[in-house]
Amino acid sequence: MDPLVAAIDQGTSSTRFLVFNAKTAELISHHQVEIKQRFPKEGWVEEDPKEIMLSVYECIERTCEKLCQLNIDISNIKALGVTNQRETTLVWDKETGEPLYNAIVWLDLRTQPTVERLINKAPGRNKNHLKHKTGLPISTYFSAVKLRWLLDNVDEVQQAVLSRQALFGTVDSWIIWCLTGGRNGGVHCTDVSNASRTMLFNINTMAWDPELCRYFEVPMEILPKVRSSSEIYGWMKSNSLAGVPISGCLGDQSAALVGQMCFREGQAKNTYGTGCFLLRNTGTKPVMSEHGLLTTVAYKLGKNEPACYALEGSVAIAGAVVRWLKDNMGIVQSSSEIEKLAAAAGTSYGCYFVPAFSGLYAPYWEPSARGIICGLTQFTNRKHLAFAALEAVCFQTREILDAMNQDSGVPLTELQVDGGMTSNRLLMQLQADILCIPVVRPTMSETTALGVAMAAGAAEGVDVWHLRRNLAVGAERFEPQINSDGERASSASLVGRRPSRKP
Repeated sequence: MDPLVAAIDQGTSSTRFLVFNAKTAELISHHQVEIKQRFPKEGWVEEDPKEIMLSVYECIERTCEKLCQLNIDISNIKALGVTNQRETTLVWDKETGEPLYNAIVWLDLRTQPTVERLINKAPGRNKNHLKHKTGLPISTYFSAVKLRWLLDNVDEVQQAVLSRQALFGTVDSWIIWCLTGGRNGGVHCTDVSNASRTMLFNINTMAWDPELCRYFEVPMEILPKVRSSSEIYGWMKSNSLAGVPISGCLGDQSAALVGQMCFREGQAKNTYGTGCFLLRNTGTKPVMSEHGLLTTVAYKLGKNEPACYALEGSVAIAGAVVRWLKDNMGIVQSSSEIEKLAAAAGTSYGCYFVPAFSGLYAPYWEPSARGIICGLTQFTNRKHLAFAALEAVCFQTREILDAMNQDSGVPLTELQVDGGMTSNRLLMQLQADILCIPVVRPTMSETTALGVAMAAGAAEGVDVWHLRRNLAVGAERFEPQINSDGERASSASLVGRRPSRKP
């Protein structure tokens, strides 16, 4: 049996555990568990850290059971990687192992007053005051302001910090700490890609920055140790995989960039999940955006390897708009139903949807923005709303792509895509039409998990995965379908059409 590499993919709406063949990149088995989101107040989004860990353990055990049913020995799993929803912020007690508050999810808006206060004390009230160090504007999106809110508002966090028992981390840090022993010697670490999303990390020196920590009034002793994205951090301490090294860690969007093999400067991918994230590899030097994009650390694939950077356009609401139509409005009964419903309309008939549920991220960075649906008439029905929701995702991506083309000066000629929403063929066709360039979707959609499995398998001391080798991964290609009048052909007919295949 070829060596296997496993990946924990802990996303905003679900946790998955996936096992890949290290020689062929074939997905052997996986299991998925949904995560409950909590909305205790307007604009607040939380998740239970214990539920996150229970879902991780359940996914591991269920997948191991499936491997046994396939007569595959789980001892063939040689390494494990962790990829995660970024920016989501946790503080826990290192003595008891107990979370001191729910995880504050990246989408959360409660820190808007904190952000305004921080911007007010910046020279010229400039939200980009720290961008030369962080690559980021001061925004509700990033971890430092969430941590500041916890320090200001939660007594348990304040007391744990004073008694030197508090640990801060993003979801990757929490998972790795728990899996490597927790209060009994758990490893408190993160990787460069996740650290670069906190606003406490200097992307030039590749270290926590004392000046940034003073600006946010965050004690440095609670921060995890920053490591590369591909090295052995520790070993699994319990369950079926005890003794397996944890040797890969990447924020989900960086993992997707690696999984899409975007190792060359100029290569880009867009991931359609809860939000939408377009990353373009800019090589070993950070490029500062002039058009509202973020500069982020993409990956550092080994202790002695150089860090690679990316320009990123972040959209808060993509798949979340479908969940909203289902859970809040009852317009669809399941997420998969939206494609059929939108295709039945074939157009929005002038209805437009701006799903600014968590403000607007790139390129505006306006937390006070709110969602709007306009162009409604007596003729408008739920089919048109479904179509407008899909168009909204595509229009947001178009804005990001335009900004990225302006920053780079080299227009993107095709867009590689991944994520749960890419199974929607109508969405993919609409995206190609609105971008006016081909959209290329890999036939194996689990590129985020694949990326961190690659990082884990390639780590020194594991050495079962050879990065940058050509993987025989097929792809489907959606070409723009625009007629000579600049109008899109009927989307109802397009959804049934087979796209051309890229070998």
